[in-house]
Amino acid sequence: MAALDLQIAALPTEIKTLESRLSDFLHTHEERKHRLAANQRERKEMEGEIQTIQARISKHKDQLYQVKTNDQYKAMLKEIENEEKEIRKIEDRILEEMMEAEELQKRVAEAAARLEGEKARVAGEVRVLESAKGSAESERRGLLAHRQELAAALSVEVLELYERVRKGRNGLAVAEVRNGFCIGCHVMLRPQRYNDVRLNAGILACESCQRILYYIEPPEEPEPPSEPARGERAAT
Repeated sequence: MAALDLQIAALPTEIKTLESRLSDFLHTHEERKHRLAANQRERKEMEGEIQTIQARISKHKDQLYQVKTNDQYKAMLKEIENEEKEIRKIEDRILEEMMEAEELQKRVAEAAARLEGEKARVAGEVRVLESAKGSAESERRGLLAHRQELAAALSVEVLELYERVRKGRNGLAVAEVRNGFCIGCHVMLRPQRYNDVRLNAGILACESCQRILYYIEPPEEPEPPSEPARGERAAT
């Protein structure tokens, strides 16, 4: 019963973990799509900047023929040079954005190809877990009904002892005695207590963990075949 309780309690967490992983996958996929769209906008804006600078360069080149002094001519050339440097910087940024866009497109395509499969896989695993939960709850109801039948046959004192130990030992109120040890806490019983448990001499508890003890007689081992008598061996 305690194992079933733990299983039933753990299943919702397992389902939530699966759904959370799928949610993370979808969130990451959407973030990459948004970043790819932003990347495209940024590149378009930078291409617009280049066009604006190129227009200024063209205007400045036309003005070269209108300047009247060498100093003005040199200043205009310097301005054109700086503007061309600015274009190269923007082109480098565009190249970086294009490389990022290529990687993003690859990841978005891969995620899109996996998306339906991931949804189906998670849905399938959730169905399996929910089915296991239903089966465990059904089994638990059956065990509870059976326990109630058994509890009705017990005395009040024994039932109170059982409930007290069960609550104090995480739902495990009884333990088998095997080879002189309590299987619940793995402590060896005193010889007299061990003998009393083997003889079923009343309701006995482990002196270490307080669990109610029971003993199952191990099956008898088959006797080894007897050897034939000396005369029979000789005749053979």
